[in-house]
Amino acid sequence: MPSYTVTVATGSQWFAGTDDYVYLSLEGTSGCSERHLLDKPFYNDFERGAVDSYDVTVEEDLGEIQLIKIEKRKYWYQDDWYLKYITVKTPMGDYLEFPCYRWITDEKEIVLRDGRAKLPRDDKTQILKQHRRKELETRQKTYRWKEWHPGFPLSIDAHSHSDLPRDIQFDNEKGIDFILNYSKAMENLYVNRFMHMFQSSWSDFADFERIFVRISNTISEYVMQHWKEDFMFGYQFLNGCNPVLIRRCTEIPKKFPVTVDMVECSLERNLTLEEEVKQGNIFIVDYELLDGVDANKTDPCTIQYLAAPICLLYKNLENKIVPIAIQLGQKPGPDNPIFLPSDATYDWLLAKIWVRSSDFHIHQTVTHLLRTHLVSEVFSIAMFRQLPAVHPLFKLLVPHMRFTIAINTKAREQLICECGLFDKANATGGGGHVQMVQKAMKDLTYSSLCFPEEIKAKGMDSKEDIPYYYYRDDGIKVWEAVKSFAEDVIHIYYESDEVVCEDVELQAFVKDIYVYGMRGVKASGFPKAIRTREKLAEYLTVVIFTTSAQHAAVNFGQQYDWCSWIPNAPPTMRRPPPTEKGTVTIEQIVESLPDRGRSCWHLGAVWALSQFQDNELFLGMYPDEHFVEKPVKEAMAKFRKNLDEIVNAITERNKNKKLPYYYLSPDRIPNSVAV
Repeated sequence: MPSYTVTVATGSQWFAGTDDYVYLSLEGTSGCSERHLLDKPFYNDFERGAVDSYDVTVEEDLGEIQLIKIEKRKYWYQDDWYLKYITVKTPMGDYLEFPCYRWITDEKEIVLRDGRAKLPRDDKTQILKQHRRKELETRQKTYRWKEWHPGFPLSIDAHSHSDLPRDIQFDNEKGIDFILNYSKAMENLYVNRFMHMFQSSWSDFADFERIFVRISNTISEYVMQHWKEDFMFGYQFLNGCNPVLIRRCTEIPKKFPVTVDMVECSLERNLTLEEEVKQGNIFIVDYELLDGVDANKTDPCTIQYLAAPICLLYKNLENKIVPIAIQLGQKPGPDNPIFLPSDATYDWLLAKIWVRSSDFHIHQTVTHLLRTHLVSEVFSIAMFRQLPAVHPLFKLLVPHMRFTIAINTKAREQLICECGLFDKANATGGGGHVQMVQKAMKDLTYSSLCFPEEIKAKGMDSKEDIPYYYYRDDGIKVWEAVKSFAEDVIHIYYESDEVVCEDVELQAFVKDIYVYGMRGVKASGFPKAIRTREKLAEYLTVVIFTTSAQHAAVNFGQQYDWCSWIPNAPPTMRRPPPTEKGTVTIEQIVESLPDRGRSCWHLGAVWALSQFQDNELFLGMYPDEHFVEKPVKEAMAKFRKNLDEIVNAITERNKNKKLPYYYLSPDRIPNSVAV
C-alpha cells in the first residue's frame, strides 16, 4: 500500500504548541485518504518549535496531492496551535510543501493548498476553484470594514485587540499594551515622580535636563545643545522625523506678506527676495491644516493652544536651509506679526518653538497616523478580503501587513480614543486629532504616496540644488529596490498586461482600497483597476514602501533623536501665540512649554511608540516561506543584495557625521507597521 511521509512544523512563539487531538487527511486527483490521527494528548508531539514526522498509509495511490485537511479536537481546554507548514513526501519520492503560518483555534478544520502560487486562471479543477472561493467567502465575513470616524479611511470592525482574528493578533498582547508600556517607559526613564505634576512649570530650559538625561544619545544631545540655532531648525525639515512638509517656494503667498526689506539681512547673494525665489533658493512650510482645529480642553485646569504658522526658509551660500520669516497665524494683520531672525532673541526663539510644536502635531496625526498607520490598515484589510493565500500577491504582501491591524486596533482602544492616552499631553487631543485627519484626507492622494513623484511635486528632487536631503536620497534608493523586486515577482506570474486585466482577485483588491480606504473619492487618484504590469509594479511598490520604509522614516526618529528634548518638539503650548514683538521673556517661554506632568507623558509616549518589536523582521527578511518556487527565491536574494548595498552606502556616508541619517537604512526598516 502506498505510504506518504508527512512532516509537521509547529511555530516557535510562546504557547504555539498543542496537546489536542490532531487529525490529517490527504486529497488528491485520484482520491482521498481516511482521516489519520497524528497526535494524542501527552504524546509530546506538536510542542513549541517542534518538527514531527508521520507515515500515512493509504489503500491506493491518491494521484497528485492537491489539498491537506487538518482538524484539531479539544482534549481538555482551549489550546491554540500555530502551524507553520506541512511537507509531504509522495511514494514516488517527490516533496510537496504546504505553507500555513496560521493559528488553528477551537475545534476547526483548515484546508491547505501546496505552496506554488496560482492566479485564478491557473486553477482548472473544480475542487481548487471551490477551495479558493470558500477561503475568500470566509475571510470576507471575518475581515469586515467599519467607519471609526466620519471621513476617515475605513478600518477593521473590532472593538478591541481580543476581538480580532487570532491570525492577526500580537503573539503577546502585553507587549503592545500602551498603558503598561507608557508606565514602564516613565519608570525606566526615572520620570514617574513628575508624571502627576500637571500645571507645574519647569524653572528654565536647563530644568528639562532632569528628564532628558536617561534617554540622551549622540543626536539628541546635539539637538539639546543646538536646538536654538537656525541651522538646526532648518535641518529638521530635511532630515528630522517629519521631513515631508518642506517644498520649494515658487511665489510668496498673499496671506504671508514678507517683503524684501524684512529679510534683506538674511539673503546672502545680493539678490532681491523675488530673484531668490526665481533661482529656487526659497522654501516654505505651511501649517494651514491646523487652522481652526480645536485645542485640547480635557483638562479644565490647563488651557492649551494651537497655531497654524507659515515658515519661509532660505538656502544660504553653505547650502544650509535656515528660517528667515515666521508668521504664527494664517491671516496677516497687526496682531499677527511676521517674526524675523533680526528680532529680539526671545521673540525669534518663541516663534520657532511654535513652528516646532505645530510640526509635532502634523507629524503625529497626519504624517504618521494617517499616512502610514491608517493607510497600511486599508491595504491589510483589502488583502485579507480579496487575495487568497495561494495568490502570488498575497504571498508577496502578507509579510508587510504583520501586526498592522493589531497595532491600530490597540491604538483605537487605548491611545487615540476618547479619554485615551493621547489626550493627556497633546494639544490636539480631545478631538483635535480627529479633525486633523478629516481635513488631511483631501491631500491623501495616490501620487503623494509615490515617493519620487511626491518629492518632485514639492520641487525637492534636485540633489545638486539641495545636497543634504538624505531622506530623499535614501528613500529613492529603497523605493527603486522595492520596485525592482515587485517587477521581478510580477514577471514570474503575469506574462502580459492581459493577464493583469484578467486577474479578478487583484482587481477586487484594488477596488476595495479605492472604495473603502479612499471612500470612493475620485480626486484621490487611487486607481479603481490595474491594467498593466508596469502600473501593478508601481502600485505594489506604494503598498510595500508605505508599510515599511515610509513608516520607519517618520516613526523611529521620534524618541532617541528629535523629540526627547521637549523644547524642540513641544506636544502642547500653555500660552497663546504672541501678538506683538518685543514683549517675550524667558519666563513666558518656559510657561508656554509643557508642564512637568505633560512633559513626562510625552516622553513615555515617544519612547513607547518608537521601539522596535521583539524579534523584529526588517525589510527583505522573509522567514515564513509562503513562496516555494525557485525563481521567487532568487528574486528575494537579489532584493536582499540590493538592500545590503544601500545599507553599506548609508553606513559609509554616515561615518564621522555629527548628525547621521539612518532611518531609511534597510537594516532599520521593519517589514510592516507594527508599532
